[in-house]
Amino acid sequence: MYKIAVAGTGYVGLVAGVCFAEVGHQVTCVDIDESKVNVMKSGVSPIYETGLEELMQKNYAAGRIDYTTDYKSAYRDADAIFIGVGTPEQPDGSANLSYIATVARQIAESVENDCLVVVKSTVPVGTNDKVEQFIQDFLVNDVKVEVASNPEFLAQGSAVHDTLHAERIIIGTESKWAEELLMKLYEPFNLPIVSVNRRSAEMIKYASNDFLALKISYMNDIANLCELVGADVQDVAKGMSYDARIGNKFLNAGIGYGGSCFPKDTKALEYIAKQHGYELRTVKAAIDVNTDQKTMLYKKASKRLITFNGLKVAVLGLTFKPGTDDLREAASLENVPLLLEQGADIYAYDPVGADNFTKVHPEGQHGKGSMTYVSDVEEALKDANVCFIFTEWGEVKAVTPGKYKELMRTPLVYDGRNIYRIEEMQEAGVEYRSIGRKAVEREVVKESRNLELQAVRF
Repeated sequence: MYKIAVAGTGYVGLVAGVCFAEVGHQVTCVDIDESKVNVMKSGVSPIYETGLEELMQKNYAAGRIDYTTDYKSAYRDADAIFIGVGTPEQPDGSANLSYIATVARQIAESVENDCLVVVKSTVPVGTNDKVEQFIQDFLVNDVKVEVASNPEFLAQGSAVHDTLHAERIIIGTESKWAEELLMKLYEPFNLPIVSVNRRSAEMIKYASNDFLALKISYMNDIANLCELVGADVQDVAKGMSYDARIGNKFLNAGIGYGGSCFPKDTKALEYIAKQHGYELRTVKAAIDVNTDQKTMLYKKASKRLITFNGLKVAVLGLTFKPGTDDLREAASLENVPLLLEQGADIYAYDPVGADNFTKVHPEGQHGKGSMTYVSDVEEALKDANVCFIFTEWGEVKAVTPGKYKELMRTPLVYDGRNIYRIEEMQEAGVEYRSIGRKAVEREVVKESRNLELQAVRF
């Protein structure tokens, strides 16, 4: 068992801390927010993440994890200090490292024993060299402090599972002492460990995330072309998936990627390349495609409708993906303001993200439009003129095609996650448009209705 301190209790820090406690280490999580610390001590997770709250309660009761604002006591005699604070995107695309710097100085002024500082936050290549030098500049006591890189590869919504059952652990060190200590910390996880130098570890994080972002944007680009030439992107993806060199993951076309990683990391890597006089053309293309893709449904609907003014618009899903309450870079944040500006009366449903969305768009009047949050899908759909699906929550996927026809004033559905089969929506008499597939046009819906009437007559 080792004594570990974790700086930051967001998705990266809190999940890491709880998982280290789960495998037997003694963990103290540090946050500057006293109220947040008290909430965590009560066994309540400040973030929505499957399985996290249960492990928090279990390990707190067992005395393996604690939460504090007193960083000095947490860092003083820790064997290892993991930094998991945010590195938010700045206007030019670079990463804001001010939170990293603050923690580094606190560590330098607090540690009284030899310790390893491990940066889990996503940082530009070379940052850990600077962090180590920064700590040395402010070090108060005569102790050995080294810095290692240990990027995370968790996905929001499955972060606990991704940490405890990771495909690999990446560690970047510059000494045998640091490498051996980090390996011992991860030994209880019984997972493959890839040991490289610090800069390679930093680059592995960016290269991995940006590759996945590239794959998503590529499929969205192909999807847009499929619509123009009459192909079906889901059939195309299925055919591609059997090729072991391509695989079957991240082939789903939709309205772009969001969240805390892909948007920020693609822009950060593009910025790093520019700083070195190099243009990452593939990454730039992925960013451009994703930017356009987010409002693809709105553009389609704008061509179909004269105006959104005075229309009841159902919005199903607000978070950037299911399984999380995170709104960062969510498609809803791009589309809702456009709809409100056009005078839409929005009725929005999300099982966990509504509270966070109200902080950005409070309930009530917004110029010509209005915002209303509802507690179930059917309330959003009742008498709606048009429906947008932004997040493929299970509650949304459970809605049958016939429900849109039954509940909506005009069964006009724009599906950004390709939830439904074209044939099902056509049979239900729903006018339906998705991504990379043929549309169920108004004429087809009319024909379906005529067939129903004929069946009744005969």
